[in-house]
Amino acid sequence: MAATRAPRSSDGKSIWSSAFVAGSACLTAGTATVQHVCAVIHLFNRSMTRTIGLGLCASQLAGCIASFPRDSVPQEYASIAKPPGYSDDIRIWGDSYASYPTQRLVRFRDERLRASKVDPSINLRELNALTLSGGGSNGAFGAGILAGWAKSGTEPKFDIVTGISAGALIAPFVFVGPAYDGKLKEGFTKVTDASIFTRHGILGALSSGSFTDNAPLARMLDENVTDQFLDKVATEYSKGRRLFIGTTNLDADRAVIWDMGAIAASGRPDRRKLFAEVLLASTSVPGFFPPVNLEVAAAGKTYHEMHVDGGTANEVFLMPAGLTLGELKKRFHSTVKASLYVIRNGRTTPEYSSVEPTLPSIAEKAISSLIKTQGIGDLYRLYAISRRDGIDYNYIDIPGDFTVKETDEFDRKFMTALYEKGFQMGLNGVPWKKVPPGYVQ
Repeated sequence: MAATRAPRSSDGKSIWSSAFVAGSACLTAGTATVQHVCAVIHLFNRSMTRTIGLGLCASQLAGCIASFPRDSVPQEYASIAKPPGYSDDIRIWGDSYASYPTQRLVRFRDERLRASKVDPSINLRELNALTLSGGGSNGAFGAGILAGWAKSGTEPKFDIVTGISAGALIAPFVFVGPAYDGKLKEGFTKVTDASIFTRHGILGALSSGSFTDNAPLARMLDENVTDQFLDKVATEYSKGRRLFIGTTNLDADRAVIWDMGAIAASGRPDRRKLFAEVLLASTSVPGFFPPVNLEVAAAGKTYHEMHVDGGTANEVFLMPAGLTLGELKKRFHSTVKASLYVIRNGRTTPEYSSVEPTLPSIAEKAISSLIKTQGIGDLYRLYAISRRDGIDYNYIDIPGDFTVKETDEFDRKFMTALYEKGFQMGLNGVPWKKVPPGYVQ
């Protein structure tokens, strides 16, 4: 969820410089109130890069706050732990190069075979995949493209949909169909900061592990992830379609891919809770939002895994590392024409901004550039997979001619304009790029 805009105070000075001054004053005088510090620290909009500056300041105070013990999963159980009551099918390590479980491929094949006999949208000789990146408020771009593309009547029905971070909030609604496009538009053009998070004071940040509380976002997810909605996800899952969401298991330092259709189809009374928790975890930028501690069981005991933003591991993903299109073709006993569509909710081109000669400003810009480079690297990774497996590769990012600037963290004017830009691109024919940025054939 890469950021590009450094926050400024009213007098034009970097907020991070002000934060350092405030932190130093708190250390030396010990009289600064939480309200004063909150007034100085202006939280960022869509990236862990903002956390760097605050983290540098907060680290000076961290010794004053005792950490709380966690019932984390012992390392020897990390690969066998799972949410209690669920099968192993609901998730897999995203970075595992082990062969994809055969039984899952067989079920995928059999479900598609059955569905193709009653649902003409299931074409056994085609496989269309959509993958959505993070981007915070930039997610309005992807939401707009998909709504416009659907209205044009040319959007394929996606057999596989994957999402990370902001993309994780879009993916489930795309998966169940265009009937939910209105929900997507509302979600990316009507929200404000207060719809997503509330601010912690500096002491609260140090004790909770984050600078905000994302309870408002959690409530929004709870309102939208209804049993009726999950029944629709489960219905599509039964047709052999797959919805994958990425999180990062921070303890294990590994990407996790969640099969959300399997969760929805489980029939368990806590499926809504787990489904929403995974979505929340995928958006939880470390340091900015609190991590999501998912309850798991291993060796007869209950533990909690710490999950954060999927973008910590990957900006976009298609499938587990151990799965290839060749395996799918083998299981289907036929040639499958596969197409991949990647929506990068951000830019891949350089963005100029004058950097102040201060540690926070330099660190922020450097980390922002690093995250953008990671996103470009992921586009190359997916291109390599596509070349290997004979997949038609397509990607799009925010075009250079979109010049509206944000004036607030979740600026409605900015998000509405970006949504409309994406909508028109989808309606008039998305100018898909066939190779990753800078690639010369």
